[in-house]
Amino acid sequence: ADVMSSLLFRGKKMQGMLLLVFSKYFHLPFLRGIQTQSTRTGLGGIWGNKGGVSARMNVFGHSICFLNCHLPAHMENSDQRMEDFESILQQQQFEGQASMGVLDHDVVFWFGDLNFRIDDLDMQVVKAAIDSNKLSTLWEKDQLNMAKDSETVLEGFHEGPIKFPPTYKFDVGTDTYDTSGKKRKPAWTDRILWRLRPMAQVSNSMSRRSSLSCLTSGTCVSQHFYRSHMEYTVSDHKPVSSIFTLQFPYKVDMPLVTLFVEDEWREISDAVAKFKAAPNFPRSSWDWIGLYKVGFKHHKDYVSYVWAKQEESDFLRQEHQVRANHTFSCTKKTFTCVSKSHIEACEFY
Repeated sequence: ADVMSSLLFRGKKMQGMLLLVFSKYFHLPFLRGIQTQSTRTGLGGIWGNKGGVSARMNVFGHSICFLNCHLPAHMENSDQRMEDFESILQQQQFEGQASMGVLDHDVVFWFGDLNFRIDDLDMQVVKAAIDSNKLSTLWEKDQLNMAKDSETVLEGFHEGPIKFPPTYKFDVGTDTYDTSGKKRKPAWTDRILWRLRPMAQVSNSMSRRSSLSCLTSGTCVSQHFYRSHMEYTVSDHKPVSSIFTLQFPYKVDMPLVTLFVEDEWREISDAVAKFKAAPNFPRSSWDWIGLYKVGFKHHKDYVSYVWAKQEESDFLRQEHQVRANHTFSCTKKTFTCVSKSHIEACEFY
């Protein structure tokens, strides 16, 4: 996505894990039910160096969840990684949504330092396979790849073809695999997977390794590329990235709140914002309308705001208006108005 023309509307951090979700401005009125969760698994759930952070939302009526995990390290802990993943899924429950758990969503993106390693093969064999670009030899022994055949919780998860060498472990500042005393065996620890709800998937549609997956509802996920970035040397990991396209029919095509603002404000009396709320919009005494500079990057970047208060006598009215204070006086060519529902539940208060 073009982050330069996008808004950061939700973020969640836990120790070294950070999940940021950006959106194009014109999608904002159709993002609803935004919530985040975090689960600590390090030191029995006390320490947050391991675990998962997630963000869920409804996008044009379709439920989507992003889950970023950091799972236990070391070769021998493959079973523990799966146990922690299942624990994260069990603990992360979202309130007041038709989609209560992570895997109840229409589309799930699961990614992060999952820490799975390459079994059986020794260091020399692994490095020789990398040098000769025989990555399929390593892929067959990848713990996560093998776990898909035996772990029920991984059913339905897809991962695009890995055509890049293992992303761990490197000497910091170089492209050289670990030469320290530990001599960690290279592995694909950093991964990006996706999943569609299994009961709704199109039968006989594709293999689990396909870069295209669809639902009977018409929802499709297409992966355009899956790559590592060798140019980054500040860590002993190489970052990975992927771009996806989601295609789905609109279940929601009307915003919860529609704003009507004069094209140009020449004096304070022009600073009036009229708004119309959808019948199913749960009004609150905390609702407000903010004034933002065009191109704002965060929901807290407002120049000013005014409470969208609703008097009891106006409860049945469909259209309302608020009058701004003097700091609202400006031209609409420079500023834009956004209602709370455009960036719903983003901790404005």
